[in-house]
Amino acid sequence: MTPPRAKHEWRKQEKALYLPKVKPEVIDVPTFRFITLSGEGNPNCPAFAECISALYSIAYGIKMTAKKQGSEPEGYFDFTVYPLEGVWDIKVAARVNFSGAINKDDLVFKLMLRQPDFVEESFFQQIMESVKKRKPHPLHERIKFEEITEGRCIQMLHIGSFDDEPASFRAMEEFATSLGEERRSKLHREIYLSDFRKTPTERLKTVLRFQLK
Repeated sequence: MTPPRAKHEWRKQEKALYLPKVKPEVIDVPTFRFITLSGEGNPNCPAFAECISALYSIAYGIKMTAKKQGSEPEGYFDFTVYPLEGVWDIKVAARVNFSGAINKDDLVFKLMLRQPDFVEESFFQQIMESVKKRKPHPLHERIKFEEITEGRCIQMLHIGSFDDEPASFRAMEEFATSLGEERRSKLHREIYLSDFRKTPTERLKTVLRFQLK
């Protein structure tokens, strides 16, 4: 009998992706599977928290259903739920008159939680139907299953307030220039290593990442 695979913990086994240094570095990010939820508006508003809640309800539904004896998908292994990620942009209308200062009401986001490779879309759909019946949420209809490839990127660990991120992005862009590289677009990814509802602002840890051309 094959012994069960050890629990996969991203903090221990995927440090290059999720625990970078506090200085810019180049990384090549392969294709991963995610459940995603897109929206727009100020992340300090209650609607944003509802998006996070809806996404996690499906993520934990996947984890707990997959773990039940007799219902494991092929290739199953136990795992720690991945951290929340967000890809950020601003509305098209806001770009036209952009002055350098971002109005948070103009933000556009795609929130996501990475899934292990054994989670396929058919299994995701199965969990969606189950969670909708047990704990319905109006945002469940907007959650999607996607495969996303970031490719060659620059990333770094940002410690502190989200409002201070521009300084880290400047350091990342200067690093890209020093390598003869160029940022693909103003879209960027944030990976939230801290629970920003409970962690003091000065101790927040966020992975910042943008794609290169």
